[in-house]
Amino acid sequence: MLVEYYCSESLDRVNHPGMTEPLSYKYLFGPVPSRRLGRSLGVDLVPFKTCSTDCVFCQLGSVDHCTTTRREYVPLVDVLGELERWMAVDGRADYVTLSGSGEPTLHTGFGEVLRFVKRRSDMRSVLLTNSTLLHLPEVRRDAAEADIIKVSLSAWDQVSFEKVNRPHPELNFDRMVDGLRALRAEYCGTLWMETFIVPGLNAHPEEVRKMAAVAAGIQPDRIQLNTAVRPPAEEFVQAVPPEYLQKLAGFFTPPAEVIASFQPGEKAFTLLDETTLSRLIARHPATAEQLAHMTGHSEAAVQNLLAQLGEALSKSERNGEIYYKAAD
Repeated sequence: MLVEYYCSESLDRVNHPGMTEPLSYKYLFGPVPSRRLGRSLGVDLVPFKTCSTDCVFCQLGSVDHCTTTRREYVPLVDVLGELERWMAVDGRADYVTLSGSGEPTLHTGFGEVLRFVKRRSDMRSVLLTNSTLLHLPEVRRDAAEADIIKVSLSAWDQVSFEKVNRPHPELNFDRMVDGLRALRAEYCGTLWMETFIVPGLNAHPEEVRKMAAVAAGIQPDRIQLNTAVRPPAEEFVQAVPPEYLQKLAGFFTPPAEVIASFQPGEKAFTLLDETTLSRLIARHPATAEQLAHMTGHSEAAVQNLLAQLGEALSKSERNGEIYYKAAD
């Protein structure tokens, strides 16, 4: 579904007191309540499912375009224009987060987005990255503009890396870890690490101890354990029980925290229409109840819109709940 947004010539309408028509965006989504970041505005810098890995657990499904090529995937001037308009009209969020449809560091201008947020607002910025391009000095330099960098580590060697993350053939696990260590040495901000536990691939205690040893050499400020709460790319991927994750948490230094399943946070009272809902679902497959909490509207209103979206959505069952995803 094509999302319409105002062009730069319409900026004079932004602060017009009589304007009631809401702005909509192509590269921004939310703000939505995040279990880790409060009220978070997402910035999407690459086309849907464009990434350097094809992780078996990805909630967006299998990758359409697996690449390590860095370029301006979407026009930087348009992204900054949308941010400027959003700041003028709303501008209320705890964080601006570079995430969304794929790996944000593939975009050569991601650092400029972080610098823009820093110059033009008091909001903190977050970079969510799969860690694969941090061996490049220019990527580390731009990443350092973020207040928080959340990196990923769900393997301990090349073989496990290929099984869990299914990286582009050019990627090497040891080189990725070297990039993470270099980032830690150069970066003065807050470094988080997420480890995704997949039964049968990296969930055995000895396997987790190996990942914990790699993580200890990187020295993140926080380590978070995650599992497949939402429907993953591959059907064989199952969720790990919370009590088992709690046992694994002590293997890490500092001890890891278990990221619980979705918990309703502060209601964002997002505009509720088909476009908004479809864009949220495209990046965050969710249940009707979760979508209601994200948007601040009733579950009945969300269900009504879901019915209207019809074939634009697909449904899958996970842990007894129905998750809505964008149709392929």
